[in-house]
Amino acid sequence: MGLSTPFLENLNMIELLEKDAVRLKQNFVKLYKGSSHIQEIIPVSRSDSFPIDKGHLEMLHNFAQKNPIYYNSYEQEIDKTPCVVYEGDINEYWLNSISHGASYQPFYPTWITTAYIISLTAKNLGFKELIDIGSGDGRIAYCAKLLDLETVSIEVDESLVKLQKLITFATKINFNPNCVDAVEFDYAGLNLEHPVFFIGGLAQMGGDVLANSIIEKLNEIPKLKKKSGMTFAGTYSKKYFPGTESNNMSEGGWKAVIDKNELNVIQTVVLPSVWTFDQPIDTPYIFTKFN
Repeated sequence: MGLSTPFLENLNMIELLEKDAVRLKQNFVKLYKGSSHIQEIIPVSRSDSFPIDKGHLEMLHNFAQKNPIYYNSYEQEIDKTPCVVYEGDINEYWLNSISHGASYQPFYPTWITTAYIISLTAKNLGFKELIDIGSGDGRIAYCAKLLDLETVSIEVDESLVKLQKLITFATKINFNPNCVDAVEFDYAGLNLEHPVFFIGGLAQMGGDVLANSIIEKLNEIPKLKKKSGMTFAGTYSKKYFPGTESNNMSEGGWKAVIDKNELNVIQTVVLPSVWTFDQPIDTPYIFTKFN
């Protein structure tokens, strides 16, 4: 059966957004002279190379403007594209996030534009709901809600959930924040139709334990599992693979989890995140479904 025209059109748009996000990030790194803890950019307007919905673009800026982790912003032209640079500090939330025994990785957000593109990818793959596990400040769930996906944002750190609720109130976008250990959450009670689970954290930093634990929960709900997908944030940076064979770097470090749980990789997008700001290769987001 052939691919539908809307799917191909959306796939083309996703590819354009992906290429432009990486292009802008690479040029921004060369230009940036600041010293903020985190920094990212969002284009000012829609363009042929960044064909995002105008209203959605405004809401991406709104997320940054209403999010207290960003303390400064200014306009800057980057490779002939007018952008807004947002500078922030996550030290307070970073320290809180590592104080939880159930936390698998400190709070390091992906970029807001990246959150939008991976949410758009999930929608284009046919998923109806997005469950963001280890959701930080909720940006992926926020973007998914903009795209009319049903969302559940799961975060164990109370201070981050308070931040999510503040953003929900300020933006009027309710992406359903929950302060709970994802391993203890009742997924059967959500009445999910066709969900994708986003796993926060690199495999090498405990994300593999989290992912396997969530999949064990899904094994108890066979009807839900067969309709579900899993999305992993990976890395190709060799610093996370000291003394290991190159095979362990396959699928951004997620090959063992993918093989163990008989997952099929259906799409991968590579996009900027806070932790790859000073790296030449960005973060692969690996979309899978159960075999």
